[in-house]
Amino acid sequence: MPVFEYKALSDAGRQVTGLKEADSAKSLRSVLRRDGLYLTEVVGQQQQTAAASPEIKVRRWVLGRVRADDLAIATRQLAVLVGAGIPLVDSLTALVEQVDHERLKRILSDVKQRVNEGSSLADALVAHPKVFSTLYVNMIRAGESSGALEIVLVRLADFTEGQARLRSKVIGTLTYPAAMLVIGSIILGILFTVVIPKITKVFEDAKVTLPWTTQALIGFSTFVHDWWWALGICLALAVYAGRRWRQSPAGRARWDEWVLTIPIFGTLLRQLAIARFSRTLATLLKSGVPLLTAMDIVKNIVGNTRLATVIEESRDSIREGESIAAPLKRSGEFPPLVYHMVAIGEKSGQLEEMLKNVADAYDSQVETRIGALTSLLEPIMIVAMGVAVAFIVFSILMPILRVNTIAGG
Repeated sequence: MPVFEYKALSDAGRQVTGLKEADSAKSLRSVLRRDGLYLTEVVGQQQQTAAASPEIKVRRWVLGRVRADDLAIATRQLAVLVGAGIPLVDSLTALVEQVDHERLKRILSDVKQRVNEGSSLADALVAHPKVFSTLYVNMIRAGESSGALEIVLVRLADFTEGQARLRSKVIGTLTYPAAMLVIGSIILGILFTVVIPKITKVFEDAKVTLPWTTQALIGFSTFVHDWWWALGICLALAVYAGRRWRQSPAGRARWDEWVLTIPIFGTLLRQLAIARFSRTLATLLKSGVPLLTAMDIVKNIVGNTRLATVIEESRDSIREGESIAAPLKRSGEFPPLVYHMVAIGEKSGQLEEMLKNVADAYDSQVETRIGALTSLLEPIMIVAMGVAVAFIVFSILMPILRVNTIAGG
Protein backbone atom coordinates (compact mmCIF):
# COMPACT_ATOMS: atom_id res chain seq x y z
CA MET A 1 0.00 0.00 0.00
CA PRO A 2 1.38 3.45 -0.88
CA VAL A 3 2.59 5.74 1.90
CA PHE A 4 1.76 9.42 1.36
CA GLU A 5 3.55 12.37 2.89
CA TYR A 6 0.94 15.07 3.37
CA LYS A 7 0.15 18.51 4.69
CA ALA A 8 -3.23 19.13 6.28
CA LEU A 9 -5.17 21.45 8.56
CA SER A 10 -6.70 20.42 11.87
CA ASP A 11 -10.11 21.52 13.11
CA ALA A 12 -8.34 24.25 15.06
CA GLY A 13 -6.71 25.54 11.87
CA ARG A 14 -3.23 24.25 12.77
CA GLN A 15 -1.02 22.93 9.95
CA VAL A 16 -0.10 19.27 10.34
CA THR A 17 2.41 17.20 8.37
CA GLY A 18 2.94 13.47 8.46
CA LEU A 19 2.95 10.11 6.67
CA LYS A 20 -0.13 7.98 6.09
CA GLU A 21 -0.98 4.74 4.31
CA ALA A 22 -3.84 4.92 1.78
CA ASP A 23 -4.90 3.24 -1.45
CA SER A 24 -4.76 6.53 -3.38
CA ALA A 25 -4.55 10.27 -2.93
CA LYS A 26 -8.35 10.40 -3.07
CA SER A 27 -8.77 7.82 -0.31
CA LEU A 28 -6.09 9.64 1.68
CA ARG A 29 -8.41 12.63 1.89
CA SER A 30 -11.17 10.41 3.34
CA VAL A 31 -8.79 8.76 5.81
CA LEU A 32 -7.54 12.11 7.07
CA ARG A 33 -11.06 13.46 7.27
CA ARG A 34 -11.96 10.66 9.70
CA ASP A 35 -9.03 11.82 11.81
CA GLY A 36 -10.34 15.38 11.86
CA LEU A 37 -7.79 16.64 9.31
CA TYR A 38 -8.34 18.46 6.02
CA LEU A 39 -5.87 17.56 3.28
CA THR A 40 -4.20 20.58 1.68
CA GLU A 41 -1.26 19.02 -0.19
CA VAL A 42 0.17 15.62 -1.04
CA VAL A 43 3.92 16.18 -0.76
CA GLY A 44 5.06 12.77 -1.99
CA GLN A 45 4.20 9.11 -2.42
CA GLN A 46 6.23 5.99 -1.72
CA GLN A 47 5.33 2.33 -2.10
CA GLN A 48 5.83 0.60 1.25
CA THR A 49 7.92 -2.26 -0.09
CA ALA A 50 11.41 -3.60 0.31
CA ALA A 51 12.41 -1.57 -2.76
CA ALA A 52 11.99 1.74 -0.98
CA SER A 53 14.15 4.61 -2.20
CA PRO A 54 17.55 5.16 -0.55
CA GLU A 55 16.27 8.43 0.85
CA ILE A 56 13.37 6.71 2.62
CA LYS A 57 15.68 3.96 3.93
CA VAL A 58 18.15 6.49 5.32
CA ARG A 59 15.32 8.44 6.84
CA ARG A 60 13.96 5.34 8.59
CA TRP A 61 17.44 4.41 9.81
CA VAL A 62 18.00 7.87 11.25
CA LEU A 63 14.61 7.82 12.99
CA GLY A 64 15.41 4.48 14.62
CA ARG A 65 13.12 2.93 17.15
CA VAL A 66 10.95 4.90 19.52
CA ARG A 67 12.88 5.63 22.70
CA ALA A 68 11.45 5.01 26.16
CA ASP A 69 11.62 8.74 26.89
CA ASP A 70 9.48 9.57 23.85
CA LEU A 71 6.93 6.91 24.80
CA ALA A 72 6.83 8.10 28.42
CA ILE A 73 6.17 11.72 27.39
CA ALA A 74 3.41 10.66 24.99
CA THR A 75 1.86 8.43 27.65
CA ARG A 76 1.84 11.23 30.21
CA GLN A 77 0.32 13.67 27.70
CA LEU A 78 -2.42 11.15 26.91
CA ALA A 79 -3.08 10.71 30.65
CA VAL A 80 -3.53 14.48 31.03
CA LEU A 81 -5.91 14.62 28.06
CA VAL A 82 -7.99 11.65 29.22
CA GLY A 83 -8.01 12.98 32.78
CA ALA A 84 -9.42 16.27 31.52
CA GLY A 85 -12.52 14.42 30.33
CA ILE A 86 -11.69 14.60 26.62
CA PRO A 87 -12.99 11.57 24.63
CA LEU A 88 -10.32 9.03 23.76
CA VAL A 89 -10.38 9.62 19.98
CA ASP A 90 -10.11 13.39 20.48
CA SER A 91 -7.31 12.85 23.00
CA LEU A 92 -5.41 10.71 20.49
CA THR A 93 -5.98 13.36 17.79
CA ALA A 94 -4.49 16.04 20.03
CA LEU A 95 -1.63 13.71 20.97
CA VAL A 96 -0.76 13.05 17.31
CA GLU A 97 -0.50 16.80 16.74
CA GLN A 98 1.76 17.28 19.77
CA VAL A 99 4.21 14.43 19.10
CA ASP A 100 7.36 15.46 17.21
CA HIS A 101 8.86 12.01 16.68
CA GLU A 102 7.85 11.12 13.12
CA ARG A 103 7.64 7.36 13.56
CA LEU A 104 5.70 7.65 16.81
CA LYS A 105 3.39 10.17 15.14
CA ARG A 106 2.61 7.65 12.37
CA ILE A 107 2.02 4.87 14.88
CA LEU A 108 -0.26 6.97 17.08
CA SER A 109 -2.16 8.09 13.99
CA ASP A 110 -2.77 4.44 13.11
CA VAL A 111 -3.82 3.70 16.70
CA LYS A 112 -6.27 6.60 16.59
CA GLN A 113 -7.73 5.36 13.31
CA ARG A 114 -8.26 1.86 14.76
CA VAL A 115 -9.90 3.26 17.89
CA ASN A 116 -12.08 5.49 15.73
CA GLU A 117 -13.21 2.39 13.84
CA GLY A 118 -14.39 0.75 17.05
CA SER A 119 -11.31 -1.05 18.37
CA SER A 120 -10.30 -0.78 22.02
CA LEU A 121 -7.12 1.13 22.79
CA ALA A 122 -5.33 -2.03 23.92
CA ASP A 123 -6.27 -3.93 20.74
CA ALA A 124 -5.09 -0.97 18.64
CA LEU A 125 -1.73 -0.96 20.44
CA VAL A 126 -1.22 -4.70 19.82
CA ALA A 127 -0.65 -3.93 16.13
CA HIS A 128 2.66 -2.24 17.05
CA PRO A 129 4.51 -4.72 19.32
CA LYS A 130 7.92 -3.14 18.69
CA VAL A 131 6.78 0.07 20.39
CA PHE A 132 4.14 -1.09 22.85
CA SER A 133 5.30 -4.06 24.92
CA THR A 134 3.08 -6.81 26.29
CA LEU A 135 3.33 -5.14 29.69
CA TYR A 136 2.15 -1.81 28.23
CA VAL A 137 -0.78 -3.37 26.36
CA ASN A 138 -1.96 -5.47 29.32
CA MET A 139 -1.88 -2.48 31.66
CA ILE A 140 -3.93 -0.43 29.17
CA ARG A 141 -6.38 -3.32 28.83
CA ALA A 142 -6.74 -3.52 32.61
CA GLY A 143 -7.24 0.24 32.80
CA GLU A 144 -9.97 0.15 30.16
CA SER A 145 -11.71 -2.77 31.90
CA SER A 146 -11.64 -1.09 35.32
CA GLY A 147 -12.48 2.41 34.07
CA ALA A 148 -9.21 3.76 35.50
CA LEU A 149 -7.39 4.43 32.23
CA GLU A 150 -6.07 7.81 33.38
CA ILE A 151 -4.48 6.32 36.52
CA VAL A 152 -2.96 3.44 34.55
CA LEU A 153 -1.50 5.84 31.98
CA VAL A 154 0.14 7.88 34.75
CA ARG A 155 1.61 4.71 36.28
CA LEU A 156 2.83 3.59 32.87
CA ALA A 157 4.52 6.94 32.31
CA ASP A 158 6.19 6.78 35.74
CA PHE A 159 7.29 3.20 35.17
CA THR A 160 8.69 3.90 31.69
CA GLU A 161 10.52 7.01 32.87
CA GLY A 162 11.97 5.13 35.83
CA GLN A 163 13.28 2.31 33.64
CA ALA A 164 14.76 4.79 31.15
CA ARG A 165 16.37 6.75 33.99
CA LEU A 166 17.98 3.64 35.48
CA ARG A 167 19.22 2.53 32.05
CA SER A 168 20.72 5.98 31.43
CA LYS A 169 22.49 5.90 34.80
CA VAL A 170 24.02 2.50 34.09
CA ILE A 171 25.14 3.49 30.58
CA GLY A 172 26.40 6.90 31.71
CA THR A 173 28.38 5.42 34.58
CA LEU A 174 30.07 2.80 32.40
CA THR A 175 30.79 5.14 29.49
CA TYR A 176 34.04 6.56 30.91
CA PRO A 177 35.68 3.20 31.72
CA ALA A 178 34.60 1.85 28.34
CA ALA A 179 36.06 4.91 26.57
CA MET A 180 39.33 4.50 28.48
CA LEU A 181 39.50 0.85 27.50
CA VAL A 182 38.93 1.62 23.82
CA ILE A 183 41.43 4.49 23.73
CA GLY A 184 44.03 2.46 25.62
CA SER A 185 43.59 -0.48 23.24
CA ILE A 186 44.03 1.82 20.22
CA ILE A 187 47.21 3.34 21.69
CA LEU A 188 48.71 -0.07 22.45
CA GLY A 189 47.72 -1.29 18.99
CA ILE A 190 49.57 1.62 17.36
CA LEU A 191 52.63 1.00 19.55
CA PHE A 192 52.77 -2.70 18.70
CA THR A 193 52.06 -2.41 14.97
CA VAL A 194 53.82 0.86 14.04
CA VAL A 195 56.28 2.17 16.64
CA ILE A 196 57.95 -0.97 17.99
CA PRO A 197 58.64 -2.55 14.53
CA LYS A 198 60.59 0.59 13.54
CA ILE A 199 62.62 0.55 16.75
CA THR A 200 63.34 -3.15 16.22
CA LYS A 201 65.33 -2.33 13.05
CA VAL A 202 67.60 -0.06 15.11
CA PHE A 203 68.38 -2.92 17.50
CA GLU A 204 69.04 -5.31 14.61
CA ASP A 205 71.57 -2.90 13.06
CA ALA A 206 73.29 -2.37 16.43
CA LYS A 207 73.70 -6.14 16.90
CA VAL A 208 73.52 -6.04 20.68
CA THR A 209 72.26 -8.70 23.07
CA LEU A 210 68.72 -7.77 24.00
CA PRO A 211 67.18 -8.32 27.46
CA TRP A 212 64.47 -10.96 27.69
CA THR A 213 61.84 -8.27 28.20
CA THR A 214 62.80 -6.60 24.92
CA GLN A 215 62.89 -9.95 23.11
CA ALA A 216 59.42 -10.79 24.41
CA LEU A 217 58.11 -7.36 23.42
CA ILE A 218 59.58 -7.59 19.93
CA GLY A 219 58.27 -11.14 19.48
CA PHE A 220 54.75 -10.15 20.50
CA SER A 221 54.88 -7.03 18.34
CA THR A 222 56.08 -9.04 15.33
CA PHE A 223 53.32 -11.57 15.84
CA VAL A 224 50.66 -8.85 16.02
CA HIS A 225 52.14 -6.99 13.03
CA ASP A 226 52.37 -10.09 10.82
CA TRP A 227 49.23 -11.91 11.91
CA TRP A 228 46.79 -9.13 12.75
CA TRP A 229 44.44 -10.30 10.02
CA ALA A 230 44.40 -13.84 11.44
CA LEU A 231 43.74 -12.46 14.91
CA GLY A 232 40.87 -10.39 13.50
CA ILE A 233 39.37 -13.43 11.75
CA CYS A 234 39.70 -15.59 14.88
CA LEU A 235 38.11 -12.88 17.01
CA ALA A 236 35.23 -12.45 14.54
CA LEU A 237 34.66 -16.23 14.39
CA ALA A 238 34.78 -16.49 18.19
CA VAL A 239 32.24 -13.69 18.56
CA TYR A 240 29.99 -15.24 15.91
CA ALA A 241 30.20 -18.72 17.46
CA GLY A 242 29.60 -17.29 20.92
CA ARG A 243 26.52 -15.40 19.78
CA ARG A 244 25.12 -18.45 17.98
CA TRP A 245 25.68 -20.54 21.10
CA ARG A 246 24.00 -17.92 23.29
CA GLN A 247 21.00 -17.81 20.96
CA SER A 248 20.43 -21.55 21.32
CA PRO A 249 18.11 -22.59 24.19
CA ALA A 250 20.75 -24.68 25.93
CA GLY A 251 23.47 -22.06 25.46
CA ARG A 252 21.28 -19.22 26.70
CA ALA A 253 20.31 -21.23 29.79
CA ARG A 254 23.95 -22.05 30.61
CA TRP A 255 25.04 -18.47 29.99
CA ASP A 256 22.30 -16.95 32.16
CA GLU A 257 23.13 -19.35 35.00
CA TRP A 258 26.81 -18.47 34.73
CA VAL A 259 26.40 -14.67 34.69
CA LEU A 260 24.49 -14.83 37.98
CA THR A 261 27.44 -16.55 39.67
CA ILE A 262 30.41 -14.47 38.44
CA PRO A 263 32.02 -12.37 41.18
CA ILE A 264 30.86 -8.75 41.64
CA PHE A 265 28.99 -8.45 38.32
CA GLY A 266 26.77 -11.48 38.98
CA THR A 267 25.36 -9.85 42.10
CA LEU A 268 24.82 -6.61 40.20
CA LEU A 269 22.94 -8.35 37.37
CA ARG A 270 20.82 -10.27 39.86
CA GLN A 271 19.89 -7.05 41.67
CA LEU A 272 18.96 -5.38 38.39
CA ALA A 273 16.72 -8.31 37.41
CA ILE A 274 15.06 -8.45 40.85
CA ALA A 275 14.42 -4.70 40.82
CA ARG A 276 12.84 -5.01 37.36
CA PHE A 277 10.77 -8.01 38.49
CA SER A 278 9.50 -6.30 41.65
CA ARG A 279 8.66 -2.94 40.09
CA THR A 280 6.97 -4.45 37.05
CA LEU A 281 4.88 -6.86 39.13
CA ALA A 282 3.89 -4.05 41.51
CA THR A 283 2.87 -1.80 38.63
CA LEU A 284 0.82 -4.54 36.96
CA LEU A 285 -0.98 -5.58 40.12
CA LYS A 286 -1.72 -1.99 41.07
CA SER A 287 -3.19 -1.44 37.62
CA GLY A 288 -5.63 -4.33 38.06
CA VAL A 289 -3.87 -7.01 36.01
CA PRO A 290 -4.60 -10.52 37.44
CA LEU A 291 -1.70 -12.10 39.32
CA LEU A 292 -1.19 -15.08 36.98
CA THR A 293 -1.27 -12.84 33.91
CA ALA A 294 1.15 -10.44 35.62
CA MET A 295 3.55 -13.32 36.37
CA ASP A 296 3.44 -14.35 32.70
CA ILE A 297 4.35 -10.81 31.65
CA VAL A 298 7.09 -10.38 34.27
CA LYS A 299 8.66 -13.68 33.22
CA ASN A 300 9.43 -12.20 29.81
CA ILE A 301 11.02 -8.97 31.00
CA VAL A 302 13.52 -10.06 33.66
CA GLY A 303 16.14 -10.66 30.97
CA ASN A 304 17.48 -13.92 32.45
CA THR A 305 16.19 -17.38 31.53
CA ARG A 306 17.14 -18.88 34.91
CA LEU A 307 15.08 -16.30 36.81
CA ALA A 308 12.32 -16.57 34.18
CA THR A 309 12.12 -20.32 34.85
CA VAL A 310 11.82 -19.67 38.58
CA ILE A 311 9.01 -17.17 37.97
CA GLU A 312 7.23 -19.65 35.70
CA GLU A 313 7.48 -22.37 38.35
CA SER A 314 6.19 -19.87 40.92
CA ARG A 315 3.23 -19.08 38.68
CA ASP A 316 2.38 -22.78 38.43
CA SER A 317 2.60 -23.13 42.21
CA ILE A 318 0.36 -20.09 42.69
CA ARG A 319 -2.18 -21.61 40.31
CA GLU A 320 -2.27 -24.65 42.58
CA GLY A 321 -3.09 -22.47 45.57
CA GLU A 322 0.35 -21.77 47.01
CA SER A 323 1.57 -18.33 48.11
CA ILE A 324 3.98 -16.25 46.03
CA ALA A 325 6.75 -16.18 48.63
CA ALA A 326 7.11 -19.96 49.09
CA PRO A 327 8.24 -20.91 45.56
CA LEU A 328 10.54 -17.87 45.42
CA LYS A 329 12.19 -19.03 48.63
CA ARG A 330 12.54 -22.63 47.42
CA SER A 331 14.29 -21.57 44.22
CA GLY A 332 17.30 -20.15 46.06
CA GLU A 333 17.63 -17.48 43.36
CA PHE A 334 15.87 -14.67 45.24
CA PRO A 335 17.46 -13.11 48.34
CA PRO A 336 15.67 -13.39 51.72
CA LEU A 337 14.66 -9.73 51.59
CA VAL A 338 12.49 -10.41 48.54
CA TYR A 339 10.46 -13.38 49.75
CA HIS A 340 10.14 -12.02 53.30
CA MET A 341 8.76 -8.71 52.00
CA VAL A 342 6.45 -10.56 49.61
CA ALA A 343 5.20 -12.79 52.44
CA ILE A 344 4.49 -9.74 54.61
CA GLY A 345 2.71 -8.06 51.70
CA GLU A 346 0.52 -11.10 51.11
CA LYS A 347 -0.46 -11.32 54.77
CA SER A 348 -1.14 -7.59 55.15
CA GLY A 349 -2.85 -7.12 51.78
CA GLN A 350 -0.17 -4.61 50.72
CA LEU A 351 1.71 -6.75 48.21
CA GLU A 352 2.02 -3.97 45.61
CA GLU A 353 3.52 -1.57 48.16
CA MET A 354 5.97 -4.18 49.46
CA LEU A 355 7.10 -5.03 45.92
CA LYS A 356 7.64 -1.34 45.24
CA ASN A 357 9.75 -1.09 48.40
CA VAL A 358 11.83 -4.07 47.25
CA ALA A 359 12.35 -2.44 43.85
CA ASP A 360 13.38 0.88 45.45
CA ALA A 361 15.82 -0.90 47.75
CA TYR A 362 17.50 -2.82 44.94
CA ASP A 363 17.56 0.18 42.61
CA SER A 364 19.41 2.06 45.34
CA GLN A 365 21.82 -0.85 45.84
CA VAL A 366 22.45 -1.07 42.09
CA GLU A 367 23.20 2.64 41.89
CA THR A 368 25.56 2.45 44.87
CA ARG A 369 27.32 -0.65 43.55
CA ILE A 370 27.75 0.81 40.07
CA GLY A 371 29.22 3.97 41.56
CA ALA A 372 31.64 1.92 43.66
CA LEU A 373 32.60 -0.25 40.68
CA THR A 374 33.24 2.82 38.56
CA SER A 375 35.40 4.37 41.27
CA LEU A 376 37.33 1.12 41.48
CA LEU A 377 37.60 0.51 37.73
CA GLU A 378 39.14 3.90 36.95
CA PRO A 379 42.30 3.53 39.10
CA ILE A 380 42.64 -0.14 38.11
CA MET A 381 42.56 0.75 34.42
CA ILE A 382 44.97 3.65 34.92
CA VAL A 383 47.40 1.41 36.82
CA ALA A 384 47.09 -1.34 34.19
CA MET A 385 47.76 1.15 31.38
CA GLY A 386 50.68 2.60 33.37
CA VAL A 387 52.20 -0.85 33.92
CA ALA A 388 51.85 -1.71 30.20
CA VAL A 389 53.40 1.58 29.07
CA ALA A 390 56.16 1.30 31.68
CA PHE A 391 57.00 -2.21 30.49
CA ILE A 392 57.20 -1.02 26.87
CA VAL A 393 59.34 2.00 27.75
CA PHE A 394 61.64 -0.08 29.96
CA SER A 395 62.02 -2.74 27.28
CA ILE A 396 62.94 -0.12 24.68
CA LEU A 397 65.19 2.10 26.81
CA MET A 398 67.38 -0.68 28.24
CA PRO A 399 68.84 -1.72 24.84
CA ILE A 400 69.21 1.93 23.79
CA LEU A 401 71.22 2.68 26.96
CA ARG A 402 73.35 -0.41 26.31
CA VAL A 403 74.04 0.69 22.72
CA ASN A 404 75.04 4.16 23.96
CA THR A 405 77.35 2.61 26.57
CA ILE A 406 79.06 0.44 23.96
CA ALA A 407 79.36 3.38 21.57
CA GLY A 408 80.82 5.59 24.33
CA GLY A 409 83.30 2.96 25.33
